[in-house]
Amino acid sequence: MLGRQSLMAFIPVTDAGRAKPFYEKTLGLKVVAEDPYGVMFDANGVTLRMSVVGSELKPAPFTILGWSVADIRAVIPALESKGVVFERYDFFEQDELGVWTSPEGAKIAWFKDPDGNTLSLAQL
Repeated sequence: MLGRQSLMAFIPVTDAGRAKPFYEKTLGLKVVAEDPYGVMFDANGVTLRMSVVGSELKPAPFTILGWSVADIRAVIPALESKGVVFERYDFFEQDELGVWTSPEGAKIAWFKDPDGNTLSLAQL
């Protein structure tokens, strides 16, 4: 039933004024609508709703939003030049850019938004 419907993703934030520039300017998502409760972005045809959830947000300890990219080694330096810091984990073997290669060969790197939400890049 929903397989032919458009998907909409949500990301929780505590301060839209702080988070909006990150998603719009740093990540390059286009703002399509705003209201007092959040901002909607176009993420390459998928609607991403940045929802203001109040002052108490406990970020999930795992990835909640990710992008599939064609060339992770090109995207990481471009984001780093905009101030994005990629995460390093003790339980993964990551290369100099912070990329972990899964047993299946996918290349994955993680970073956080201003609220501490874990986001990722994946080259499949």
